[in-house]
Amino acid sequence: MLPAASRVRLVADLPPPARSTDQVRDAVREVLSRPKYQRPRPGLVQRLRNAVVDLIERVLGALVGGGRGTVLAWAILAVAVVAIAVVIARFARGVTRDPGRGVGSVPVHRRGAAEWRADAEAAERAGQWRQALRCRYRALVADLADRGLVEEVPGRTSGEYRVEVAGSAPAVAAPFAGATELFERAWYGDAPTGRDEAARFRGLADQVLSGVDR
Repeated sequence: MLPAASRVRLVADLPPPARSTDQVRDAVREVLSRPKYQRPRPGLVQRLRNAVVDLIERVLGALVGGGRGTVLAWAILAVAVVAIAVVIARFARGVTRDPGRGVGSVPVHRRGAAEWRADAEAAERAGQWRQALRCRYRALVADLADRGLVEEVPGRTSGEYRVEVAGSAPAVAAPFAGATELFERAWYGDAPTGRDEAARFRGLADQVLSGVDR
């Protein structure tokens, strides 16, 4: 650490600031007032939910505490229960079930490993190595999902798949982590990707599948 005298000389040698303190303060306020730095306000549903929770907490607090507010709290609680019951009854009467339709879930098509590998091969023929590596990674995940080792969910991250494989198939955690890293570097890190990376990924994928099939 520099002595105090040296620090004083360094400060003295600095050029005078080009902007005044007020100008710097105004610039900082202008930057912090931009939308991306603002905390989003809760929506209408969230505000209503907070208001209901606050009311319930107040009523329960009055009921537990006793005293003069107990009778009023019971009255408020009774009115709230009646109001909720009326709203539910009206909503139930207003919604009717279509007798021509059965209740069932809409089937979601999950692409199989063969489809992803066909896309990977087409991308490799076109020289699209990043896209090819992504398709091969999706094929590997689909293979593991078919074996019940991972749950393939839209929007799930590669890091979550890595954690799940480490728990369900620890013997192949290392090669799967290596394959995941190759995919992340190519797809998210925009790392140079070509034949060598594709061959390395196929080798790691083969290790994973041969390990889980033993």
